[in-house]
Amino acid sequence: MSTARAIAGDIRSGAQRAADVLEEYLGRIEAHDGDVHAFNTVTAEQARAAAAAIDAAVDEGRDPGPLAGVPVAFKDNLCTRGVATTCSSRMLEGWQPPYDATVVQAMTAAGAVMIGKTNLDEFAMGSSTEHSAFGPTRNPYDLARVPGGSSGGSAAAVAAGFAPLALGSDTGGSIRQPASLCGIVGIKPTYGRVSRYGLVAFASSFDQIGPFATDVADAALTLGVISGHDPADSTSIPSAVPDFEAALGRGVEGLRVGVVSELTGRGSNGAAAAGPAPGDAAGDVLDGIDADVTERVLEAADALADAGATVGRVSVPAVTYGLTAYYLIAPAEASSNLARYDGTRYGLRVEGADVEEMNRLTRRVGFGDEVKARIMLGTFALSAGYYDAYYGKAQRVRMLTRRDFDAAYADFDVLLSPTSPCVAFRFGERADPMTMYRCDTCTIPSNLSGDPAMSVPFGTGAEDLPVGVQVMAPALGEETMLTVAAALERAAPPLPKPPLARMTGSTGARS
Repeated sequence: MSTARAIAGDIRSGAQRAADVLEEYLGRIEAHDGDVHAFNTVTAEQARAAAAAIDAAVDEGRDPGPLAGVPVAFKDNLCTRGVATTCSSRMLEGWQPPYDATVVQAMTAAGAVMIGKTNLDEFAMGSSTEHSAFGPTRNPYDLARVPGGSSGGSAAAVAAGFAPLALGSDTGGSIRQPASLCGIVGIKPTYGRVSRYGLVAFASSFDQIGPFATDVADAALTLGVISGHDPADSTSIPSAVPDFEAALGRGVEGLRVGVVSELTGRGSNGAAAAGPAPGDAAGDVLDGIDADVTERVLEAADALADAGATVGRVSVPAVTYGLTAYYLIAPAEASSNLARYDGTRYGLRVEGADVEEMNRLTRRVGFGDEVKARIMLGTFALSAGYYDAYYGKAQRVRMLTRRDFDAAYADFDVLLSPTSPCVAFRFGERADPMTMYRCDTCTIPSNLSGDPAMSVPFGTGAEDLPVGVQVMAPALGEETMLTVAAALERAAPPLPKPPLARMTGSTGARS
């Protein structure tokens, strides 16, 4: 399958027509998405009109932009004017926003063509896309396994070849974890680097929008398109957007790379990771990170050392408490954000004898079990008598996490860890909530600190399934992060393509 850069280049030069490219991707979706269920909505007619406009611009000698004619999928919690934005919830089923999210406007202005809205865990609450009100999304590498979550639909769409690019949102790892499980690249930018205006809120102090792509260069291109200050978002950072693509070829000679000790410890089969060298930092390792995943991270570190980087172990002690802190703060914010769904202003309404009953029935019918559980947990954490004991302490742990990361970045330019503790797991294997929440062990710390992080495919683990290596950087350190990611991509062993032969139908489209 072609990269977004190649597609846009061909369309801008006239070598390909945007309409023809679009029809190839629509054909793949029609043939295979019945098995994968990456999309909640396919916007075929709207996309055809947009592609025709791109072709008309090229014919007239105008440049449609750096993403000219590239089909793009948007997670179904990004507002799209006149197109259903459901958050994969019965609460918003059929709701059509009156405006576009800032990132949607930016992608459209760059020439991208929206091909559809992708499935997710309801209101972005989950790590497997099993909690969608409209059914789960399946991993293109194995239809019996999850694609990760909550942005599982976006990740699966790119991995399956339904779109060269997709946008998702990352609250506790919801871009990076599905990118890892689906064998693609996913970026969570610095908090405030990308506008959140038009993103349906889950936990406002964590949520960030970022790209999925098949390679680091496409991800860097897309990050540049969607980054920048937005007056409509009070948390948007008023800083210039660097040339992210220019960072890809710089090489890692002289860069300092720290392998996080707490996240590269003992695998679930009892195998231990290589011990720290004399003088290196070592912390208490977290349980549950599979040995094959740890081995890929250590191999990635070795590859960076071979490329000229200085590699050592580093301890970030507060990451051991990240999961606990996150699952108090995020549900607390969710309980506040989701209070607006009361059956009065928009979305679902279930009639009752009075306003109180209408509100109660609407929320009972409209929200799924996972969303209800998080609302209840968050309301409890904020309640009188428990606020200081739970929410207050969690916020103090968040500050400790930031301090520990700052200390680590004083000695290292980037940090390395697994993205996910395991490869893609089978449906139902992690039905217990605590087991599911542990999927976010490696990704949550960067959400607590607000720093950028991304997942890069680096070989395979159990049953030849993809493993992602996480590259983390200090705030606004995306350029260095991308430099290291590009070096990892160059050194990574070849990744098998998803076995699309398992999917029914054929489009005959070239790949």
